[in-house]
Amino acid sequence: MDAAIGAIRAGAYDFLPKPFEVDQLVLAIDRGVTLSRLKDEVQRLHLAVESGARFGEIIGESQPMRELFDLLSRVVDSDAPVLVTGESGTGKELVARALHDRSPRAKGPFVALNCAAMPPQLLESELFGHEKGAFTDAKETKQGLFVAANGGTIFLDEIGEMPLELQPKLLR
Repeated sequence: MDAAIGAIRAGAYDFLPKPFEVDQLVLAIDRGVTLSRLKDEVQRLHLAVESGARFGEIIGESQPMRELFDLLSRVVDSDAPVLVTGESGTGKELVARALHDRSPRAKGPFVALNCAAMPPQLLESELFGHEKGAFTDAKETKQGLFVAANGGTIFLDEIGEMPLELQPKLLR
């Protein structure tokens, strides 16, 4: 028994006392292979989580993902607007949320608006708000999303779909 304890302390994953059956040896080898694969998988997942932990749910080990993490690290403390581009479904909002969560604005709200889903005539009112009576259906004063996001982050999804006459107003 002391030999088994010593062997395991020295790094053995199993111990077979002599004499042993071939079936016991095969079982021990199978367990060893399984243990090795599990250790490799745990290490791979641990590295994936570590590399993604810097930016919330964004996980990746590839060179493009490392470049993304590096870029995010450089802009996260900036107070300048950030334009996140990409095809639909590529995670633009996920990136925006990750930046928000690690930025000085993290204590403020994260407000998202899909500009393509909003009728153009309502988009300006949604962004900037309006006073009661400003137009036919303005039955009450409404706070705009820029005011609601004050101290936080506003994410304008599909901003390219915003009417051209409204886009310059974002610069004010």
